[in-house]
Amino acid sequence: MLNRPNLYLFIALILFNLTACTEDAKQVTLKSSLDPSLCQFSAGDCVKQVGDIKLTVSLSPANAPSEKPLTLTLLASSPITDVQIRLEGRDMFMGVIPVNVKQTDEMTYIGQMVYGSCSSGYMVWRGFVSFNVNGETKTAVFDFLADDNG
Repeated sequence: MLNRPNLYLFIALILFNLTACTEDAKQVTLKSSLDPSLCQFSAGDCVKQVGDIKLTVSLSPANAPSEKPLTLTLLASSPITDVQIRLEGRDMFMGVIPVNVKQTDEMTYIGQMVYGSCSSGYMVWRGFVSFNVNGETKTAVFDFLADDNG
């Protein structure tokens, strides 16, 4: 049996979890159409410039469905090494999801991933791409909307 302070904490945690991913449907549509910082994989590849290196990221399927296997392809404009990719929730903690990448040539990496869903229908994931070029570690960041049907 829970004592009174623990009962209040338990209720607060339940309420927090119920509201952590909720958002009005109109706000979801408005945010996704007004946030130009998000990669729109359904419209094409996401390109990030890090120093002299251009990184091109693509997802398949392009609508980035939650709870389904996704293939991420990373293409660099010059040879890079020690590539590591991970995903995290941009606006809320959803854990750290490593993307196990395999090198297909000196400039191309392919990886598989699966991430969870959010009940709000608006979940922005942040991808971190760390790599080595000429002995120096660099990082690129890209944000995208899960379940992007627009």
